[in-house]
Amino acid sequence: MKTVLVTGAGGYIGSVLVPKLLSKSYRVKAVDRFFFGLEKLKPHENLEIIKDDTRVLSEDHFKDVDFVVDLVAVSNDPTGERFNEATWEINHYSRVRTANIAKKFGVKRYILPSSCSIYGFQEDIVDETSPVNPLTTYAKANLQAEKDILPLADESFTVVVLRFSTVFGYSPRMRFDLAINGMTYGAWKTGKLPLMRDGSQYRPFVHIEDVAEAVIEFLEFPDEKRINGEIFNVGSDELNYQIGVLGKIVAEVVEEETGKKIEIEWYGDPDKRSYRVSFKKIKNILGWTPKRKAEDGVREIIQ
Repeated sequence: MKTVLVTGAGGYIGSVLVPKLLSKSYRVKAVDRFFFGLEKLKPHENLEIIKDDTRVLSEDHFKDVDFVVDLVAVSNDPTGERFNEATWEINHYSRVRTANIAKKFGVKRYILPSSCSIYGFQEDIVDETSPVNPLTTYAKANLQAEKDILPLADESFTVVVLRFSTVFGYSPRMRFDLAINGMTYGAWKTGKLPLMRDGSQYRPFVHIEDVAEAVIEFLEFPDEKRINGEIFNVGSDELNYQIGVLGKIVAEVVEEETGKKIEIEWYGDPDKRSYRVSFKKIKNILGWTPKRKAEDGVREIIQ
C-alpha cells in the first residue's frame, strides 16, 4: 500500500482529495491545522491525522512516504494581500521546505498545486510556455514556489507542477469566495447574482472532483519521464468562460432549480485577471479531460 502525505488536507480541495485517495487504497497522512474542524475528514483505518503547521512540520512525518501532494496555501486573494508575510511563508517557504524534506527522505513524487492566476492579464491564449504576469501576492508566491521547487527534480525525485483553473463545486470545507460558488450562493439566497465588472474578462474553471481526479492521475501515471519537471494547466478549453456569459449560465440553472427569477447585479472595479488558457498538454500527455461542467457544480451546490 502506497502512502501519500497531503498538506492542506482539511481545506477545500484536500477534503475532497483525501477520501478519493482512501477509496483507491492509499494510506494518507493528512496534514493541516484544521481551523475549520476535524470533521471535514471522516475517520478511516488508513487515515492518519497530523494537526500541525507545515512551516515547522517534523521530518519524522516523511518516513515511509511515497508521494506528497502539497496543497497547503493561503488561497483567497484579499486574505493574501492583508496577510502578505504569512502568505509568502505558507505558499512559498513552507512548500519549498516540504519539497526538500520529501526529497531527502526518498519520496518518489512531489505534486505542487499552483494556479492559472499566475498568467494574470493576457490578451492571447496562454499555455505552459507563455510569459507569466502574477498580479496578487497569492499568484506571486505560487510562482516563486514553482521556480524554487522544479529544479529539485531528478531521476529519483519526480516533481510536477499543476496550475489549477479557478475551482468550483461542492466540498465538505465549502468556499463561497470562488467565482461560480459565490455566484450560486448569492443567487440562491437573495435572488440576485453579483458579478464583478465588466463581464468581458475570461477565466478558466474546473470542477473540484475533476481536480482531485487529476491529482491522482499524476500520482499513478506510469511514464515519469513525460511528467517529471513539467508544468501542466489543469482544466479544459471548453471551460474558458467570460464572466458575463458564465453569470447567465448560473442564473439560468438557479432559476430552473428554485423557480426564482434571478437578477444580475454588477459590482466593483473592472477585474484585470483576464486570461484564456490552453489545456492541450494535459490532454495530449495524460489523455485527461474534465468530466463536469459549470452547470453540474451549480446544481450540486443548490442541492
